[in-house]
Amino acid sequence: MANTPSNMLPLGTIAPNFKLLDTTLDKQKSLQDLKGTKGTVIMFICNHCPFVKHLNAEIVKTAMEYQPKDISFLAISSNDVENYPQDAPHLMKLISMEQKYAFPYLYDESQEVAKAYDAACTPDFYLFDANLKLVYRGQFDNSRPGNGIPVTGEDLKTAMDALLAGKEINEKQKPSMGCNIKWKK
Repeated sequence: MANTPSNMLPLGTIAPNFKLLDTTLDKQKSLQDLKGTKGTVIMFICNHCPFVKHLNAEIVKTAMEYQPKDISFLAISSNDVENYPQDAPHLMKLISMEQKYAFPYLYDESQEVAKAYDAACTPDFYLFDANLKLVYRGQFDNSRPGNGIPVTGEDLKTAMDALLAGKEINEKQKPSMGCNIKWKK
C-alpha cells in the first residue's frame, strides 16, 4: 500500500468542468448535470485500493445522509485500466452495485479530469459550494486501514455542516492519504 497524500488544490478554485461516462448508467454525464444546489462532493476513488475499501461503507452512509440536504456526491476513477484491469468500467459498475453506491461512479479514461483537479491519491475528496468554488479538500477522517481509528467521515462532515449552515470552513485541512492514482505511461 502506497501512502500518497493529496496535492491540496488551492481553496477557492472553481471546479473544472467535465463530461465522463457514468458506469452505473452507461451514459455520459457532466459536472453541470450532477452538481448539487448547495454543494458538490467529488471523490477520486477506484475499485482495488485498500484505503477506498476501508471507507466505502461510511462513504455510502454519508452520501445518503447529505444528498437530501442538496449536496450531491460523485465518484471518479482515473486509474490506468490497461495495467490495473480490476479498475475497468464494467467492474466499476459491479462495485457500485455491490457497495450500493448512492452516487454516480464516473470513468476518467483520459485522466484529464484527475489532472485538472490535481488529484493524487485514492481516495481524494473535494467539496465545492453552490457556485462550484472549492471550500474543502483533504481527508474523509483520520481512519486508515489498520490504524484502529473508527471510520466516521468527521472531517468531510464538519466541512459540509459548516457549508450548509453558512459558516466559515476551517482552512486548516489535512490531506487525504491513499494509493497513488495509477497514471498511464
